[in-house]
Amino acid sequence: MMPRHTTGASGFPYALLDRVVEIEPGRRGHARKVVSANEPYFAGHFPGVPVMPGVLLCEALAQLAALVVAEDDAAAPPPRVREMGRARFRHPVFPGDTLELRVEADAGPPWPCRGTGTVAGRVVVEAEFLLAVTDEAWVHPTAVVARPAELGRGVRIGPYAVIGPRVRLGAGTWVGAHAVVEGRTSVGADNRIFPFASVGGPPQDLKYRGEPSCLEIGCGNAIREYVTMNPGTEAGGMVTRVGNGSLFMASAHVGHDCDVGDAVVLANSAALAGHVVVEAHAIIGGLAGVHQFTRIGESAMCGAGAMVSQDVPPFCTASGDRARLFGLNLIGLRRRGFSDDTVRALKRAYRALFLGDEPREQALARARAAGGHVPEVAQLVAFVEGSERGVCRP
Repeated sequence: MMPRHTTGASGFPYALLDRVVEIEPGRRGHARKVVSANEPYFAGHFPGVPVMPGVLLCEALAQLAALVVAEDDAAAPPPRVREMGRARFRHPVFPGDTLELRVEADAGPPWPCRGTGTVAGRVVVEAEFLLAVTDEAWVHPTAVVARPAELGRGVRIGPYAVIGPRVRLGAGTWVGAHAVVEGRTSVGADNRIFPFASVGGPPQDLKYRGEPSCLEIGCGNAIREYVTMNPGTEAGGMVTRVGNGSLFMASAHVGHDCDVGDAVVLANSAALAGHVVVEAHAIIGGLAGVHQFTRIGESAMCGAGAMVSQDVPPFCTASGDRARLFGLNLIGLRRRGFSDDTVRALKRAYRALFLGDEPREQALARARAAGGHVPEVAQLVAFVEGSERGVCRP
């Protein structure tokens, strides 16, 4: 690796590496520290006879080791010394000395490390220690986290992120650089909120008057760059809910009072207006827009660019402006492992509901007769029967 300058693994005033000479990631490293007379620790350490403290010699070796084993991720918490097994101080280090630091690390985590420091070829310090990443919450020094915010174990908050005072972040959640999480927002465990996302900002609704509404996000979601999610309003029950294991691609939007189920995908720039219900395993294609008070059924697929103004029944595919049905979401059904018998029953029910000429009540009765004993068919029929906006037509 080419030589590079660094401020070390710690911040001022204890950044103890002036220059990284060489790094072999995960294996070894070489760095340099020029000990100057104006180092802040000399003011009170052996006044009149300034000597670099032994603990700081060990800290310098640990900072170099942290760079050797660190992830290639600016928002990752730095490894820290878990155990200092053996340290030997051979000669004192004075102002004006150039300290050459070398460490070797074994595979981890945790990482057993060995380090030496020399001045003019003479060994001044030798140390063995163990590095590990703590499971405590870690906040980048440039992030802004309001004191009342609750951070679970293993939470990581990246550079320049902003966390509001009423926010709760579950264990293992990562918030990327420049992301903002504000409002009365509860985020479950193991979520990933990517850079520049805006989560929990005020609803984009002219009727909103600052009421204390909430945004509740489950576990294991990926909220990508520039995604926006808004809390609820008084008119919609005061809460927006997002389930577990969903993917919200860059620039997607979840409006106020929405209810999003588990394992949902919103592709790039897909937008849900207020009061939208999206059931589990549904997919909303890129640049699609879903009208307020619309429902998207389980495992439904809305094609890219679809303008959805009526309900999309479960297991169906809709596309176009305004969106129309184009049969069942057969690929999605197979990916979820539905049996051939279930798929055949859904095909019969789809034909009865949407491809005949009889009135609605007769179509519903014919669909029940065609496969009402199959739970998925019963779910499809109940969705169509209970639709208030009306469903998309073929």
